[in-house]
Amino acid sequence: MRNHIAWRRAALAGLAAALLGAAPGAAAQPTAARQAQLAHWLRDDCGACHGMTLGGGLGPPLTREALSGKPPEGLVATVLYGRPGTAMPPWQPFMTQDEAQWLIDRLQAGKPPAASPQGN
Repeated sequence: MRNHIAWRRAALAGLAAALLGAAPGAAAQPTAARQAQLAHWLRDDCGACHGMTLGGGLGPPLTREALSGKPPEGLVATVLYGRPGTAMPPWQPFMTQDEAQWLIDRLQAGKPPAASPQGN
């Protein structure tokens, strides 16, 4: 229940920011090392449910087409707070809102970050 309330608060905060004119995609750019870590999590951890090519599996696809038209602030809230009653866990303990926004921006653009060959 607590995660559900946190998710709703985050979604409302994102909506308020959008209504007040906050620029979408205005998130701070993660460092190259942090981008590599986020890409690794996306491919390995997210890919475990959303498919290794992000085309879907237990979780829905994370392709540009699947995410088209979905409000970025809601997707960021899902990443950070998970989805209560589903297998989607909260990632807030591991990443910031700006980092989640960075991932969502790339996924919605159809340009997910590539995992490094070292597997960070």
